[in-house]
Amino acid sequence: MSDVRRLFVEGATDAVGFLGGALIGFGIGHLLGFDIFSEGYDTRSILGIALVGLGGGFGLNIARRWRMARAHAAASPGNTGK
Repeated sequence: MSDVRRLFVEGATDAVGFLGGALIGFGIGHLLGFDIFSEGYDTRSILGIALVGLGGGFGLNIARRWRMARAHAAASPGNTGK
């Protein structure tokens, strides 16, 4: 795989993982009644923002683990290239 393609795949999967995780964190926060867009920085707003950040970090971590697992599977002996 060329360097440009590899870097594009790396950036795209990181972005999708982070955004997906952040949206899931936002959804969980919304279900729990945490409004990240409320006026001021009250406790519920801070907890909602923290859930978005944690979700984004978790999603990014999952995306990187998925990418590493695919790279490991592609490099393993006996791989048919499919």
